[in-house]
Amino acid sequence: MLTDLVRAGLRATAVVSPGLAGRLAFQLWRRPLMRGRVREVEREVHEAARIEIVDGVVTYAWGDGSRPVLLVHGWRSRASRYYALVARLLELGYSPVSYDAPGHGDTPGPTGTILDHQRIIRGLEAKHGPFEGVIAYSLGMLFGLYAVQQGVAAKWIVTISGIAQFDYLVDKFCRELRLGPAVRPRPPPHRQRYRRHRGGSHLPDRRRPYCLVGVRDSSVGPVESRIMSCTGSTRDDSAERAA
Repeated sequence: MLTDLVRAGLRATAVVSPGLAGRLAFQLWRRPLMRGRVREVEREVHEAARIEIVDGVVTYAWGDGSRPVLLVHGWRSRASRYYALVARLLELGYSPVSYDAPGHGDTPGPTGTILDHQRIIRGLEAKHGPFEGVIAYSLGMLFGLYAVQQGVAAKWIVTISGIAQFDYLVDKFCRELRLGPAVRPRPPPHRQRYRRHRGGSHLPDRRRPYCLVGVRDSSVGPVESRIMSCTGSTRDDSAERAA
C-alpha cells in the first residue's frame, strides 16, 4: 500500500514537474525506509561486543584485539547480521570490528556518503588496526574497497554479493516502484561527484589476496566457512547454493 502511494505521488508530481519528481525520488532513494533491528538469533553475539559510540556512530569490537578484521554491512542492514561470521572469526583467532552505518541499526541520523564511511573506517583503523582483513557485504563492498584504495591497511579482502556501481541501486529502486525515466532519482549538483565512485575502479591490486563471493539470497551466516577457506581467488557460488 505504501509503495503504491509513493509511486502514484511521484508519477503525479512528474506530470507537473519532472525535475521536482526526480529530486523527491532521490530523497526517498537515499533513505533506508526500514531500520534493521537485532534479531533474537543475533542477540548473544551482539551483546558480547564491546560497544562504543564514536562521533555519533555505534561501533562494535569482539575478541582480544589481535588480528582485527573489519566487517562492513550492506543497505538496510546492521553489524549484528554478521553474528555467525563473528563467531567463526573468533574461533579462528581473529578479532572482528564493525559499525552500524549512519541511519542504520543503532546509529541515528541520515545516511552518509562513501566519504563518510571512509572517515568512519579510518577511525576504526586508528583504534583497532591495522586490519588483518576486510569483509564487506552488498553496498558495503563499495565502502570497504574505497577505504582500502585510499590507504586503509588490509592483508586480504572478502566481498559478498558486492554491488559494482551506484547506478545499480538507482535502477533497482526504479524497477521496484516501476518508475519511468522522467522520475529517475536526480541527485543535486553537489552530490553528482559521488557517482564517480564505482566499485569496479576500487578493486584491490594483485598484491593482496581477494575473494569475491556471490550468493542469491541476503543471508551471511550460511557461507562463512566457505568464505574463510577461500583466499586469493574470485568465486561465485550462486549455482552451488541453488542446487
